[in-house]
Amino acid sequence: MKILLTGAAGQLGRELVPRLAQFGQVVGVDRAASPADTSLEQDLGDAAAVERLLANVRPALIVNAAAHTAVDRAEDERDLAFRLNAELPAWLAHWARANDAPLVHYSTDYVFSGDSGRPYTEEDPAAPLNVYGASKLAGEQALADSGCRHVTLRTSWVYSGHGHNFVLTMLRLAAERDTLEVVDDQAGRPTWARNLARVSSWVVERWRKGSGSEALSGLYHYADGTAVTWHGFAEHIFRVGHRLGLIDRVPELIAVGSDRFEQAATRPAFSVLDTSRIERVLDFRPAGVDESLEACLEGVRNDR
Repeated sequence: MKILLTGAAGQLGRELVPRLAQFGQVVGVDRAASPADTSLEQDLGDAAAVERLLANVRPALIVNAAAHTAVDRAEDERDLAFRLNAELPAWLAHWARANDAPLVHYSTDYVFSGDSGRPYTEEDPAAPLNVYGASKLAGEQALADSGCRHVTLRTSWVYSGHGHNFVLTMLRLAAERDTLEVVDDQAGRPTWARNLARVSSWVVERWRKGSGSEALSGLYHYADGTAVTWHGFAEHIFRVGHRLGLIDRVPELIAVGSDRFEQAATRPAFSVLDTSRIERVLDFRPAGVDESLEACLEGVRNDR
């Protein structure tokens, strides 16, 4: 079967390509493909262009990993954020419904306000604090309203061995500075993009086999490990990175409040996701923080 993968050049998309390839021919597209990848450059913010793409590919499965993920920049790029995070999913879902093609979509912990005293479940009301979260919530709602077969995977703090993410930023700064200030009043669950891709392939496998596929549709939370703060995650990164020889020394880490840094977008203080639903339905147990981080950083070391 043909599988349309949007966002194929991103950190999640690059992990999805080999896992989706086991099910069929993957047609990968992205807004700005680079010579290093095999995805096709495509204007995903233009409805007519997306309609032509779908008509040409005629996918049996759509996996939408494309998104506007620059949280602070989204405050000034509201129209673009909503076009990519809300309207694009709606266009894809409309086609999927009309052509009976299942759709996998990704959302974020930033749909929540962060004032909960416990991990958020799929039933908890969303109340985003920023444009990025609001646009992703609108995308979720578009899929739910479309009537297409879909799974939306809400996730959090995604990282990988390539692209722009907190893990690679910390490793770079460790080589440049003796001390680092890192926020210690925001908590979440870091997620390796490869693990999110694995969960996605489990969803596709369920659909392919047809066992309970209708009941599988809907919204699920997936994130790795247990909750940490950004400061706590940085400690994990430096410990593992130093052990693997990716950094020569561990800089002094100073815990600070989020008000220490001027940011355009307000972040939730507590956006920990409860993953018990997907664990129950897919019998999939999230990997631990150190386990996933070590596997990711071993890949970074091998690529050097």
